[in-house]
Amino acid sequence: MTGIRHPATGIRLTAPAPGWCIDADVVVVGSGVAGLTAALRCAAAGLATVVVTKARLDDGSTRWAQGGIAAALGEGDTPEQHLDDTLVAGAGLCDEDAVRTLVTEGPDAVRRLIATGARFDTTDGGDIALTREGGHHRSRIAHAGGDATGAEISRALVAAVREAALRTIENALVLDLLTDADGRTAGVTLHVMGEGRHDGVGAVRAPAVVLATGGMGQVFSATTNPAVSTGDGVALALRAGAEISDLEFVQFHPTVLYLGADSEGQQPLVSEAVRGEGAHLVDASGTRFMVGQHELAELAPRDIVAKAITRRMELHGTEHMYLDARHFGAAMWERRFPTILAACRAHGIDPVTEPIPVAPAAHYASGGVRTDLRGRTTVPGLYACGEVACTGVHGANRLASNSLLEGLVFAERIAADIVERANGAERTNGIDAVEETGGAEQADLVEQAPTAAQALTTRALTTEGTTTGEGSDGQSLAAAANPDVPVPSPLLDPEERGTIQRIMTRGAGVLRSAESLAAAAEALEALHDGAARAAAADTGLPGYAAPDAGPPGAAAPETDHPKPAEPGVEAWEATNLLLVSRVLVAAARRREETRGCHWREDRPERDDENWRRHLVVRLTPERRLVLRRTQTAAFGPVRPAQAPDCAAVPPIHPDDHPADVTKESQP
Repeated sequence: MTGIRHPATGIRLTAPAPGWCIDADVVVVGSGVAGLTAALRCAAAGLATVVVTKARLDDGSTRWAQGGIAAALGEGDTPEQHLDDTLVAGAGLCDEDAVRTLVTEGPDAVRRLIATGARFDTTDGGDIALTREGGHHRSRIAHAGGDATGAEISRALVAAVREAALRTIENALVLDLLTDADGRTAGVTLHVMGEGRHDGVGAVRAPAVVLATGGMGQVFSATTNPAVSTGDGVALALRAGAEISDLEFVQFHPTVLYLGADSEGQQPLVSEAVRGEGAHLVDASGTRFMVGQHELAELAPRDIVAKAITRRMELHGTEHMYLDARHFGAAMWERRFPTILAACRAHGIDPVTEPIPVAPAAHYASGGVRTDLRGRTTVPGLYACGEVACTGVHGANRLASNSLLEGLVFAERIAADIVERANGAERTNGIDAVEETGGAEQADLVEQAPTAAQALTTRALTTEGTTTGEGSDGQSLAAAANPDVPVPSPLLDPEERGTIQRIMTRGAGVLRSAESLAAAAEALEALHDGAARAAAADTGLPGYAAPDAGPPGAAAPETDHPKPAEPGVEAWEATNLLLVSRVLVAAARRREETRGCHWREDRPERDDENWRRHLVVRLTPERRLVLRRTQTAAFGPVRPAQAPDCAAVPPIHPDDHPADVTKESQP
């Protein structure tokens, strides 16, 4: 494979040129249920498959899933009932075709998972034991090890991967997408963190890349996500020119163990299954406050429960509520929820004898990289599945335990599509999703024209590519790159990671408003602009233009610039977090309503007439975030951005459509 180029946007992370390279048919990025399922199916079809994972194979988000996996497996339950519950939870924004695909193919996908080796808890009669969680009107949640479902699924899939002898690269952070001369996917660049087969920056060249990188919960101070969930897949896709959808819908899990106001990072989750088994939410006086607020009380959809807890906290001036399951008794706690029991006791709380202090924390990104029903993105050859993807299944709020099922179902669909293409059965234009009704999509917003410091030149970097990485064909990847070598994105100082998290928690957490989101946007842009100015002022990074005086009336740019961040894992993660945070806030500002897990205090009502539609974001070569909204709630087809008849909406300006466009203030 020759003629490898950088992403079409001309934007990539600042990193050394690849010093080593391997070839494959498929590279899967991520080792959760979605990534490993896709990899196993591709490998079983005879494709040379490489799995790249940021930590160890069994150390992704899947292993932390406590509750279980939802599927219509029980007597009397049907996919249609599962569909209805999913649509209700999604608050009018689920794509019905995607949900129907999930619920009809889900039961068999779970059975294939069992055949792979996953062992679910069973009844005395040998049937799969099923329980209920929030938003479900039937018991359809299969679980393993009581509250260790994710760990068991991860164990089974990792064992299958090792038995199949799949090539894996652990402890590796994927940096950017590589494309060929026609704009199709050609692989990825990655950095192995000292413990893998290769050290330093390298590349895996492959015509198909599957993003299964998990979530981005680390943009907030408190989250249930592991430390590796820094939005790397969404950031990579943005730089590659792919479309992102529904990123404003971040689900905050209602019942996360409260460890104190200053607690940051990954927090212990208290599974929804605890409420499914009969635990009650109470305030300090012991009053059950969910009764009367929803027909399902504590088992209402997560957005409703999270809002109710937050309102009650505000009413009483407290920082948490309580989950009371003392009536379970010690035996049930030890049998059904051993992981949660151990976590609580490790923090000095005994659920057998006292209520558990809980508060909402960032849990799941309902939005992500926009895909069709086969997991294809707007970049040919680039796929996405699992939490990093936006398939249209979750809408404005994910139904409990649908995530593991989505990973299974759509990973299998991705593998089927890759195998078909490898066998020469590629469809014309690669489009089979249902066409969206209601006419063309509406161009809606240019978030921000580049400031002087952001408008970096795109001339070739005179020092880029000095490190030669020989591939199997003996050609240097740097030498084969696009002659218009893109300017690297300025890296953020890793010490600013905590700053991003505090900005996002204050301005874009459970409660949002125009004022809080505007403050968050301004603070995030200041971080971005500071990094850009530091890079521009550093004469050691040719290719960056020094900032000019800015627009008329603007303050003169500062001259005392900090030293730019050095390339490395922490700086790359911080830069990715900043990018996805900016997109999330831009979308949240534009959605002027309350829907699902997007709660605007200043716009408290759901507005179906104007906002029962999706926001789609892309990053342009001019480094602008362009938002457009669809005309209906249908997800519509995913089309390659390079095709003339289906190109993404070009950047617009306030003078073009003054009634429809809002331009963000500039720093």
